[in-house]
Amino acid sequence: MAQVKTRLAYQVWQDVVFAIFIREIRSKFDDKVGISWAVIQPVSFIFILSFIRGRMDGGLTHTMPTFMFMMYGMLMIQLFLSTLSSTANSIHRNKALFSFRQVQPLSAVMANALFEILVKVAVIFVLWLAVYFMGIEMRLDDSLMVLLMLFNVWMIATSLGLIMALAKAFIVEVDKIRNLITRPMFFISGVFFSLQDISEQYWPFLNWNPLLHSIELSRQAAYAGYQAQGVSLTYVNLTTLTLMFSALVFYQLTWRQVISR
Repeated sequence: MAQVKTRLAYQVWQDVVFAIFIREIRSKFDDKVGISWAVIQPVSFIFILSFIRGRMDGGLTHTMPTFMFMMYGMLMIQLFLSTLSSTANSIHRNKALFSFRQVQPLSAVMANALFEILVKVAVIFVLWLAVYFMGIEMRLDDSLMVLLMLFNVWMIATSLGLIMALAKAFIVEVDKIRNLITRPMFFISGVFFSLQDISEQYWPFLNWNPLLHSIELSRQAAYAGYQAQGVSLTYVNLTTLTLMFSALVFYQLTWRQVISR
């Protein structure tokens, strides 16, 4: 007699996330360049801007190589912006799949978020190879802190993306609001500057931004002599937990209405 194999709920959810993950890769990168373009594009962008700033600055920025100073800032902001954009559109893009009861909106969001973090891991690997062959001093004094900052930025972007993806089902103009909010983030998150370059009286206008804290703390973790000022690990962690909790509560309250709309 044939036996029916039962699976736990988390195993079904894991398979659904993986299936959407593969579907997203195929839909986004179906040309000749393929998925390699997801790595080539951010690597070239980060490398060119970091190289130009490094040549203009003369070598060091607050005791760390200027190329590395820029690289950490560019990596963090690109991780945030790409994850936020991808997750914010994930529910709308995969809405046809929600007719299957195993597929829930959160699965689509997580599949897109996982894809973005894996792409950035590949980008980091390629950039570190480039730094090695260029002969630039490459240090990682506190690797766990760097990983924690990457995780915090990724979770902040995923949480905000989940909130915006759900809100988009009720308010179509959410994308316009998101674009309006994210455009200045590139310039106010410490990508091109450090809080040490700005008078302390102006810090309150900038250090509300958890991305600024994450970028500065990641630089300090890589180069202990950097000595970041005006930033707080506690603030970053609390912001991450607050946004994650808020996103999950909002999801629990609205996901059924989102599917039915």
